[in-house]
Amino acid sequence: MAEALRVGIAGLGTVGASVVRLLARQENALAARCGRGVRVTAVSSRDRTRDRGFDLNRYTWFDDPVALAGSDEVDCVVELIGGADGPAKATVERAIATGKHVVTANKALLARHGLALARAAEQKGVALAFEASAAGGIPVVKTLREALAGNTITRIYGILNGTCNYILSRMETDGLSFAECLRDAQRLGYAEADPTFDVGGFDTAHKLAILTSLAFGTELDAEAIYIEGISSIAPIDIKMADELGYRIKLLGVAERTKTGIEQRVHPTMVPKSSAIAQVMGVTNAVTIDADAVRELTLVGPGAGGDATASAVISDIADVASGAVGAPFGRPVDRLDKPQRAPMQRHEGGYYVRLTAFDRPGTAATIVTRMAEADISLESIVQHRSEAAASRDPAGRSGTPVPVVLITYATTEAAIRMAVDKVIADGAVAEPPQVIRIERE
Repeated sequence: MAEALRVGIAGLGTVGASVVRLLARQENALAARCGRGVRVTAVSSRDRTRDRGFDLNRYTWFDDPVALAGSDEVDCVVELIGGADGPAKATVERAIATGKHVVTANKALLARHGLALARAAEQKGVALAFEASAAGGIPVVKTLREALAGNTITRIYGILNGTCNYILSRMETDGLSFAECLRDAQRLGYAEADPTFDVGGFDTAHKLAILTSLAFGTELDAEAIYIEGISSIAPIDIKMADELGYRIKLLGVAERTKTGIEQRVHPTMVPKSSAIAQVMGVTNAVTIDADAVRELTLVGPGAGGDATASAVISDIADVASGAVGAPFGRPVDRLDKPQRAPMQRHEGGYYVRLTAFDRPGTAATIVTRMAEADISLESIVQHRSEAAASRDPAGRSGTPVPVVLITYATTEAAIRMAVDKVIADGAVAEPPQVIRIERE
């Protein structure tokens, strides 16, 4: 049997500690599968005194992860530091420069520097593997890069952030506000003290950039992603979605359109009958539309120590087996330049909630503005509270009431134009809520 693959782990947080434990647990099985052993020889972290459930004295300790990356004691560097720049980037660059294989879970690093790092890895003939970067324990990277090589992919979309899915699920099941659910997610450890990266959609966008490149064979283009978060979602939106046969999910969507590759992250109404609508809590899911397999949905844990460590170890096993290929499925120089599809040209159905003044002529004004933008309405729903109706049966008090419009397929530009005119008319009391509807 060949000599064992010597692994150095930079970052011993929840995931890094889980990687060490799982490698020890699966030592014999990995040796049998890979034809060689896999052994952790070196580690690096900010805090040496923390109890991680194993004896640190078994491994060479490095205070500086960059020094670990250049050490002769390791063949493969596992970067679990996090962050798009700083020590994480320096560690990966040093590892590649010194001929080390790299395994990382760092979506921010890849979204910003993935092409340069992949090119450097290809030139050195080493691996840059990142299964854990996009959807935790779901093997979507290998599915796109290897298992679906015989398919032409037209669309990939998914729930890529467990924090947001947990919040939206709790808003639906318990009738709570966004703020209440966020506080609960923070208490349970699902959300950070500063949750902006998650609830603002940025985490999902980083992951989507990686999946888009793999799905369509294009260069990473994170700056092209349209991003909206979930903080504007109100209980009434959850309630109306339910009544109309939908659920609201924060989706990352990449789709090949006639105007180019469309990349977007935003709250989305999905039909309750769809597979992705059934995914609740902190679970992630990715749906791939392709010509041969048609629709494929992968569901599983998107975060957590063991789940993410499972994906990391799958990459380590590939390295140990000698399976070193182009990081993005084809050499960087053969990746296509992405043709961006402007968000204004996005076509689809829309949910529009207007807090309209309940007075004669308001509904006519709204419908007229929609018609002027060539928007056809599938339905109009107006909710007046029982108390308001009893006080003013004729509906002339001018009290703001929610009016919900469901449109047939139209464009983003048309919706924005119509909504802006409704606002200018003084017909609404607060900014309208606009949520896109994703077809099955």
